[in-house]
Amino acid sequence: MKHVMMLLIKFGISTVAFAIGLDLFFDATIVDILSFSVFVTIVTYVFVDREILPRLGNTVASMTDFLLVYLSVWVFGSYLFEGYLQVAWGSGISAVIITMAEVFVHRYLLGGIAERVNRERSMSFNRRFAYEFAEENEIHNPKKEE
Repeated sequence: MKHVMMLLIKFGISTVAFAIGLDLFFDATIVDILSFSVFVTIVTYVFVDREILPRLGNTVASMTDFLLVYLSVWVFGSYLFEGYLQVAWGSGISAVIITMAEVFVHRYLLGGIAERVNRERSMSFNRRFAYEFAEENEIHNPKKEE
């Protein structure tokens, strides 16, 4: 349920960002906005939020978000839109808006990741089996001496 909620939040952020970046300043259809939103939501969630964020942190994940959004809109937008400036400005504005919003999403996800890691660490350590003391009765192998 938590994953679905994060995907919906990311989709909402992407839709608003693309509506501002592509439709407010330029002539983009609702199909273009929703298709970019679905693509960016899935790609950034799978690659950035699930893989890069837990390993490398918020700064690297935010930079990766920016690059993924910018390049995906740049590449796919060049096929959908006629104007070079529309693609350049639309991808830049959308990438900046999404990156600013993703900083807060990453902070929320990092809090959940830290909580889960702490819970797993505390559950995996059983103090009853922390120390094992034993005496070696026979330190020499009798078969080697023969």
